Amino acid sequence: MSLFPQVKNLHLNHFAKRVVLLYVLVGTLWILLSDPLFQHLLPNIDHFEQYLHYKRIVNMLLTATLLYLLVTKTLQQTKTQLSLNAGINNWKFVLEGPGDGVWDWDLRSNEIIRSVRWKEMFGYSEIELGTSPKDLHSLIHPDDLKNTLKDIEDFIKGKMAVLVSEFRLLCGDGSWRWVLSRGMLFCENLSGKPIRMIGTHTDITARKLSEERYFHLEHYDQITQLPNRMLFLDRLALDIKRSGRTGRSLTLMYLDLDKFKEVNDTLGHNMGNVLLKEIGDRLTSCVRVTDTVAHIGGDEFTIVLNDLDTHFTAEQTAQNILFKVAEPIKLGDDTVFITCSIGLSNYPEDDTDIEVLLSNADQAMYAAKLKGGNRYNYYTPSLQEVATQRMHLVNDLRVALQRDEFTLYYQPIVELATGDIHKAEALIRWQHPTRGLVSPAEFIPIAESTGLIMEIGNWVFEQAALQVAAWRKIKPTFQVSINKSPVQFKRDIQHSGWLDYLNKLGLPGSCMVIEITEGLLLHAKGSVLDKLKTCQQAGIQIAIDDFGTGYSSLSYLRKFDMDYLKIDQSFTSNITKNHSDLALCEVIILMAHKLDMKVIAEGIETKEQFNLLLQAGCDYGQGYLFSKPIPAKSFASEYFGPVNKQHVDID
Repeated sequence: MSLFPQVKNLHLNHFAKRVVLLYVLVGTLWILLSDPLFQHLLPNIDHFEQYLHYKRIVNMLLTATLLYLLVTKTLQQTKTQLSLNAGINNWKFVLEGPGDGVWDWDLRSNEIIRSVRWKEMFGYSEIELGTSPKDLHSLIHPDDLKNTLKDIEDFIKGKMAVLVSEFRLLCGDGSWRWVLSRGMLFCENLSGKPIRMIGTHTDITARKLSEERYFHLEHYDQITQLPNRMLFLDRLALDIKRSGRTGRSLTLMYLDLDKFKEVNDTLGHNMGNVLLKEIGDRLTSCVRVTDTVAHIGGDEFTIVLNDLDTHFTAEQTAQNILFKVAEPIKLGDDTVFITCSIGLSNYPEDDTDIEVLLSNADQAMYAAKLKGGNRYNYYTPSLQEVATQRMHLVNDLRVALQRDEFTLYYQPIVELATGDIHKAEALIRWQHPTRGLVSPAEFIPIAESTGLIMEIGNWVFEQAALQVAAWRKIKPTFQVSINKSPVQFKRDIQHSGWLDYLNKLGLPGSCMVIEITEGLLLHAKGSVLDKLKTCQQAGIQIAIDDFGTGYSSLSYLRKFDMDYLKIDQSFTSNITKNHSDLALCEVIILMAHKLDMKVIAEGIETKEQFNLLLQAGCDYGQGYLFSKPIPAKSFASEYFGPVNKQHVDID
């Protein structure tokens, strides 16, 4: 069957039949009525010949008139047909040129014919396809059918100049392909009635997939595959509108992983990304499909809980999240443990503005983190004051070095067996001009999160080096230990500047001890290892600080040649005879000695603690029993003054 058959002469045949019927009717009436009519008009029989003459003339005129109408209509219809066929042939040439599938819909017979190319594109044979519009409708994806039919209806009614519609079409192999349907409408010249539609189907699947990929890249986080900040804000806005209509409450959660930087710094970014993906999956498993979980950057996630009721509460969800996140996570050959801090803000109780709700939840999360993490905290108005104070603290911290507001305090580290003082730990203090002495526990995390720890850390090293240079003139073997943040190891800086500074002061590397957390060592790789080796090769000793409070793996102790192990004060503060903490300290001391490490016990406050640690074989100790941290001038006066007190008498 031809794709473009000639226009049928249906109207012309109907018109000819009407003319013939009219001629028969008029002729019959003329035969029956003409004689009585002329007899009435011509009562004189002598005029009969004349009557016949007129009768023939009228009959000829009537026949000529009907014939004229028939011929005129035929010529007009033929001209229309030729014009329409020419237009169709032109469209056939244009449409088939790009290689698209062509369709032809005869609106009078309601038949749809498709080109060979169309069937090749979508994998159909002639016998597989019907010609009715319903057959086409059965191939259109159910989700697209309603809009497609509306586009066709609007086009036929003249609401669209050109038919343009996109939908998914079922292929012969069972797959779905995106199709762009375009078409033109042909109408009768006189009546303007639509009689035909001709158009193409273009396969736009590749374009649609590209658009979907672009949308996904723009609106989804590529690590967790969760909505990103942009999509999260859109969904939150919609949820707030729906909550306003339904009157049901909405809770926004702001979630931050505790100590994620340690894992990321030690295991590397690739494993950090795997961890984020696992956390995203766990969060999604804790909420309903109607809720939104988003990864808005770094180690921060947000969750929108909508349509809350007595059966599904924010507290229940937050508690489930804390338990789920805290479960062990397998990363390659390693197992890590991580927790999170959650801040909650309610709509409309706390506010109705999106940015304010986010800020409230962020403040609540920060309050949970300050309490030690692994907990959730609701926003309260008082948190706004805390957030404001923190903002001011950050601003003040940025100029504290320039204003010379930092100072170092020193706490002696005592050899327990002899009472001799061979070393001291340098501890930074911030003398704020209006707030007074600010605790390191308050400003160090801020310095780490803002990157200011790099500049502050360098200042601490240089000041400690200057001080130990002065004290080694009195006691040549004296050491000073400083704490080094994991963030300092993360950044792409080398320790050559520190070593050069020691050389400039004429100091050996052995005058300094760098204290690091065990979390840094647990999965230390690459640049972290290189920096540690650089320090050790220069003679700088390494101490593991707060041992026993971080990750519960001891395998890393065999991998690294550490010099000191410091027992955290959470163990030493509770030791008494027959107490479990004493047993733990004894095991730690024995293990360290087996690995050729010296042990320093922190937080010694009583003589009983001192004696028990000494009996357990502990090498060094520090704590308020000996001295609290004091300024360098007081330390020098106490231990390097005229009395030259370099020994602590415990008795």
